[in-house]
This record gives sequence, structure tokens and C-alpha cells, in this order.
Amino acid sequence: MRKNPDTPLPDLLRRARRIALSSYVANGAVGAFGLLLVTVLVHLFLGPAAAAAATVGAIVVTPPDQPAPRRGKFTHFLPAVLIGTPLFLATSVLRQWPLALLLLLTGATFFAFLGAAWGRRGLPVSVSVTFSMVFALAAPAPAGFEQALRETLAFALGACCYILWGTAANSLLNTRYRVLALADSLSAVATLMRTQGLHFTMPPEAQRRTALVGRLMKQQAALADQLQVSRNILLEAPTTERRLRLAGMLMQLLDMRDHLVACALDLDALRAAPGQQELLRELGVELQALAGDLEQLAESLMLGREMQPFRHGRPALAAAAALAPAPTGDEIHAPPPALLGGAMARRVGYVHAEVARLVALARGESAPDVTVVRTAWELFVSPTKWTWRPFIALWRWDAPPLRHAIRAALAVAAGYGVGWALPWGSHEYWILLTIVVVLRGSLAQTLERRNSRVAGTLLGCLLAGALLSAQLSPAVLLLLVAGAQGVAHAFALQRYLVTAVSATVLALLQAHQLAPDVSPVFEVAERVLDTVIGVSIAWVFSYVLPSWERTQIGALVARTLAAQEEHAQLALALAQPQAGDHHAELAWRLARREAYDSLSALVQAVQRSLSEPRAVRPPLQDLERLLGHGYQLLAQLTAVKTMLLQRRDRLDFARLLPLLEQAKRAIAGALKEGAPQPYANPTLEEPSPMLALPDLTEQDLTPWVQRRLRMAVDTAGELQADAGRAVLQ
Repeated sequence: MRKNPDTPLPDLLRRARRIALSSYVANGAVGAFGLLLVTVLVHLFLGPAAAAAATVGAIVVTPPDQPAPRRGKFTHFLPAVLIGTPLFLATSVLRQWPLALLLLLTGATFFAFLGAAWGRRGLPVSVSVTFSMVFALAAPAPAGFEQALRETLAFALGACCYILWGTAANSLLNTRYRVLALADSLSAVATLMRTQGLHFTMPPEAQRRTALVGRLMKQQAALADQLQVSRNILLEAPTTERRLRLAGMLMQLLDMRDHLVACALDLDALRAAPGQQELLRELGVELQALAGDLEQLAESLMLGREMQPFRHGRPALAAAAALAPAPTGDEIHAPPPALLGGAMARRVGYVHAEVARLVALARGESAPDVTVVRTAWELFVSPTKWTWRPFIALWRWDAPPLRHAIRAALAVAAGYGVGWALPWGSHEYWILLTIVVVLRGSLAQTLERRNSRVAGTLLGCLLAGALLSAQLSPAVLLLLVAGAQGVAHAFALQRYLVTAVSATVLALLQAHQLAPDVSPVFEVAERVLDTVIGVSIAWVFSYVLPSWERTQIGALVARTLAAQEEHAQLALALAQPQAGDHHAELAWRLARREAYDSLSALVQAVQRSLSEPRAVRPPLQDLERLLGHGYQLLAQLTAVKTMLLQRRDRLDFARLLPLLEQAKRAIAGALKEGAPQPYANPTLEEPSPMLALPDLTEQDLTPWVQRRLRMAVDTAGELQADAGRAVLQ
């Protein structure tokens, strides 16, 4: 299943096709068509004025419209329209009383941004609620309460129509979204695999220069997020053969991630050993080739093509293992690089085998583990019900959502005051819109949005100016408005620069439709100036009541240690001979997810802290060591679990079971704060210095498991030491 050199496809074209077939582009197309449908229908039945307000209502409720499970999709929309509609009316009515309007904008923004307490599910609703007020300011002021009420009813009609459309479209596209979610996960694993391959082939100096370890951890964090999105969609009601196969492929992909992490074991020792560089190079090349196989599998799924058969032999791995010289004499007691190299080749072989199983599942040549998939689906899917628990829990002064809500409310108040005082005050909504979309919960995200917003506005103004100068017909302008909305929605979470360009085009075209007599040149100049003012206010207020990452590190580190301990206990218990209970395996899978997610949250916090002032940054070096030891502990336990589950017939369990129990107690003691360190009070049997590790082709592999257990305990102790240094500084 390697690439065919006779039919090369340029990388740029491949990437463009990959984007065009992605789930977010499909979702953007759904949003564009829904907006166009709502606008046309309301225009035909109620006239252009109602259509304009209905269009605003449809745009306001689009942020929560992302590829999602069918269950809970409708209720995810509801807060946007239930809260946004009365705010739209109140904003329209209070246009004549600036002070009252200021109080409304400030108070409503505060409560809207508290939606961050619900995490990724609440943030889009927060944006929608704020948009309802901002877009009410964008429309001409109503002549009286009756006109404001009519516009609000049209707004609610457009929002409700789009909610029905979005719910139905999400259900109809569920099969396609399942495929695209799996393809996105395959691509994310392939990216991680390519970086892992560079770990094998790139010299240490070049790795430090390119910050390869940091890139690897960042990709691990991105993969954890992508896998949760895929779980939400793929593990929902896997009731058909097709759904079961896709869900089974996702579960297989999760196991492959474990083997990829385990491939980092003993890498430094092998890199430093003479004569092992060629072995590492061959293994790195094999990982790169396997990454290409995953990318082709993802592409075949997206295009609906039948996957090519995967070659079941492993000539590259066999040749790589043959490069490792046979151990001689006392070398075997080290253990020698030869044995470590053979073990490394076999770990890469496990990755190869997982790719082969994925292809076999995709081709229908093997069946998924139905019991595991159907047992896991409810526990692995994110909750879809709204509860008051996050809202009740955030009322403490150090809670980031509370501080961000106060910060946003003050920024909106300042933006409204500045906009009202400017000569072009009738367009102060653009300043407020810029503040709402730029001001994020962290300084790093705010700076990224700031730069993209300014650049996107400039590019969007140039593009809109060219379109307006062409004197296009109203029908063409309507199509362009829908298209711009679709593009802006599609790339909002992927590349905000594209969203900023499209949103600017959308705003200018809509403004021209509402007020065709206004000079386009003046409109463009307004947008640029308003954008600069808005991003400046957002930037300044990002330093007001800041939630520096340092204040959250303690909780994140504690979560990481707890997750690692739970995973270790369940992973080692799972491997006992009597283990076969699917509930035990499910508990381990949940613990494994939490272990990866806790490390992912810590990686993201470290990445965000790089944009903060040096005086408030957390101890980055200690946190990087902690992350490295966290992934290393997962790798050690994966290596142990693999030997215990896949090579059971070559292990002495009568001797091994007490060691497993001792290892569980030692790791728990090492990871708990204040517990004695394993070396201070040894609980795990220490292998004799003269214990000969057998070749992996020999019968008894118990000493290898014993060695991995000892290294896991040592790593747990180092992880706790790193945590202590990171939290105390």
C-alpha cells in the first residue's frame, strides 16, 4: 500500500483536496446553504425587511453548528435563540438611550462569557448570545417599539428555521461526518508518526534546533483533542455494520497511539550506542512509510474508494532487526544495545501490525470487536445535556471563566464608549464585534486572534472593494453573502485568518445592501479604523484580571499525577491471566484517555504560557521534564501490557504476579505527594546486577517484564519529583 511513483500528485493539490473534503468545509457549506435558504424563503413570504432580520437570526445561531452526534444537537442550539432573541429586542429598543444600552451590553456580555464554564460546548453559545446584541446595533435604528418587535420576530423566525435546518442536516450528514472524523484522526496520527520517525533519523543537535520534542508533544495534544471529537461522533449508537467497522477502526487507532508512544523507549541509549545508527535510520524510514499508508487510508475513506490491500510481510522491519548484532559475553547483562535494538524493531513492528489491522477492517477482511465498541460508546462520548453544575462551581475569584467574563464586559463597555464618541459612531458595532472575537481566555489566544483579525480585515476590505466596484446584481450579492458566511463559519476553528477575511467581505456586502448610497471607499476606511481600535482595546484588556497559566499549573499537575496513578493500577491489573472481563478493559481505556487528556491539557498550558510576560511564566523546564516523564511512564506501561497480553505463553506468571502487585503499590506510593520514594523503602524486587536478559527469541521473557516494571517505578518517582519542583516555584 505504498505510494505509486508513476502517479504522483503534487503535495499542494493533495492538501487542497484534503481541505475541500474536510468535515469543517462540509459544515461550512451546510451553513451557507441554510443561510441562503432562510433568506430566500423569508424574502418570498414576508418581504426584504423581514428577510434582512431573519438573515441576522440565522447568522447568530451558526456558531454552535459544528459536526456533532445527532443526540443533543437540537438542544445545543436552543440557548442561542432563547437568550439571543430577547437581547436582540432589548438592544433595538434601547438604541435611543445610550446609558441604558451601555448597561445592557456590559451586563449581558458578562453573563454570556460565563458560558466558558461549560468548555467547548458553551463557548459557541457565548459567541452567539453576544452576536445577537452586536448585530442588533448593526441594523438601522427602529422607528419605534412596534418596528423593533417585528424585526425581532423575523430574527427569531430566521434563527428557528436555521436550527431546524442545522439539526436535520447534521442528522443527514451523520454517515459522512463519521467517515471524515475517522479520516481526521488518521491524518493526525500520521502527522505524529512522521515526527516520531524524525526522532529516529535526525541528529540530536538538529532535534534541539528544530524543537522536535516540543513539536511532538504539541501534536500529541492536538491528537488527544481530535480523538475526542471522533469518539463523540463515531461511538454514538454504532448499530450498523458500517458504523461498527468505523468505530472499530477508531479503537484500533487508540491502541496504535500507545505503540507509537512506546517507540520512544530506549531511544537515547540506542542513539548513543555505536553501530546502532543504521538500525534507527531503517526504523525511522519504516515509520515514515507507515505514516504514508495512514494518509492514503484517510484519503481513500474521504473519496469513498476501496483501500488497496496491505502487504502483510515486514521486510523492512526484518532487515532492520537483522542489523542488530548478536550479543556476546558479558554484554548481555547491560542490557546490550543489540537486545534493545531488537526490542525497538519489534515495537515498530507492532505499529506496522496495527496499520495492517486498520486496512483489513476498512476492507471488510476482519471484524471489529463488537463487545468493546458497544460497551464503550456511552462512556466515551462527551455529555450532551445542559446542567447548572459548571455555573454553580465558577463563583470563586480565581476561576478563569469568571475573570474572563469580567474582562470581556469591561472591554465591551470601553469599546461602546469609544465607538459612541467617534465621528462614525453609527458603526460602533464593528468595534464591539472585533472585541468579542479577538478577546480570548488567554493572552496567547488573544494575540493570535489580534494579528489574524487585522490582516484579515485588510485583505477582506480589498476583496470587498473589488466586488462592490463591479456593480453586481442583488442576486449575485446574495450568493456572495451566503458563500462568505459559509467560509467564515467553516474556518472559524481551523484558521481564523480565513474567517476574518470572509467576515469582512460579509459585513461590507451586507452593509452595501442595507445602505447602497454609502460610498464603498468610506465603508472600507471605517472597517480598517474600527478594527484597529477594537483589537487595541481587546489587547489592552487581556491584561485586566489575567488568568496566567501559572495559577492553573498546580491543578493541572495534580490531575496528571492522579490520572497516571489510576492508569498504572488498571493497566497492570488488566494483564493478569484471569483478566478477560470487558468491563475491566473499559475501565482501563477510560483511565488511559484521562492520562492522555491530562498531559494534553498541560502541554496546551505550557504552549500558551510562552506568550505571557517572563515574570509570570511557570517553570517551563520542570514542566517539560514532567511531560517527558509522563509520556515515558505511559510508554513503559504500554510495553509491559503488550508483553503480558501478547506473549503470555512465554511468561512465568507464578513469579510475575507478585511483582505486578509490588509495582502497583510502588507506583502509587511514588506518585502520591508525601509518600516515601521507592528507593528509600524498596517494595519492588530489584533485578540482580548479574541477571541475564534473554534474547527476545528465547522462551522466558519474564526478566524483560521485570526490567520494565522497575523502570516504570523509577519514572513514577521522577515524575513526582518534577511535579514538586514545578508546583513549588
